[in-house]
Amino acid sequence: MVEKIFFQSSLPRAGSTLLQNIIGQNPDFYVTPTSGVLELVFAARANYTDSAEFKAQDADLMREGFRSFCYHGVQGFFDAITDKKYVVDKSRGWGYYRDFTDFFYPNPKIVSMIRDPRAIFASMEKNHRKNPDKSSKLVNESQMQNITVEQRIDNWVAQPPVGLAFERLRQIIREGNGKKMLFIKYEDLMKFPDREMAKIYGYFGVNNFEHDFTQIDQITQEDDSVYGVYGDHVIKPFLSPVKPDWNEVLGKNAAEWVRSNYKWFYEYFGYV
Repeated sequence: MVEKIFFQSSLPRAGSTLLQNIIGQNPDFYVTPTSGVLELVFAARANYTDSAEFKAQDADLMREGFRSFCYHGVQGFFDAITDKKYVVDKSRGWGYYRDFTDFFYPNPKIVSMIRDPRAIFASMEKNHRKNPDKSSKLVNESQMQNITVEQRIDNWVAQPPVGLAFERLRQIIREGNGKKMLFIKYEDLMKFPDREMAKIYGYFGVNNFEHDFTQIDQITQEDDSVYGVYGDHVIKPFLSPVKPDWNEVLGKNAAEWVRSNYKWFYEYFGYV
């Protein structure tokens, strides 16, 4: 039986898949790829909220029943697929819906990978250029859409996954829930992996584990075709510092625009 479930809710292109596979080296942990478990309880919440059958009964009693339904539903899901002590479930929504999660799973431990936004947008752009033999279905020349890097950045800012993730993170900080989560900088994980992993285990309240950062096997598997051209959950088998390349990929003006547009992020997390 699973003793404890932890949650990962990270920015896109910030090392969330990598972190899962590092943690997965620990034999006590079951780690998920991008998970749909949050969607299960989230859909149940919609039915609980809107169904006349629940509205017609005692509200306090139904609330407690729904709380137990969510808790045991999530617990039962993982009890059915693993016999390991701990689970780390990965979904971008856990952080934003922390209060809902706390409703049925008190004091949830949520770790979040973050990264310099300029690097995130540069990574998106490199993915866009990666397979020139295939259409990304992003550029629409007849309507003059997403022709330039600047237009593509505007597009990513305004929709999922990148734009939504940043807006959610901004609201998490506004509501004070950022103080209840653990944020790990991608750049720090690359440079000081032992230190950053010790932070995670300390936050989880479990024993530290000696990881091998030179041979990271990929144990999470995802069919990236369902995510379209930007699906990319294949990790490198080792850690190494990444040289900033956003000026080269995006251009200095576009990189500076990103820096200015996400000023709140740089100030809150101490990026320069």
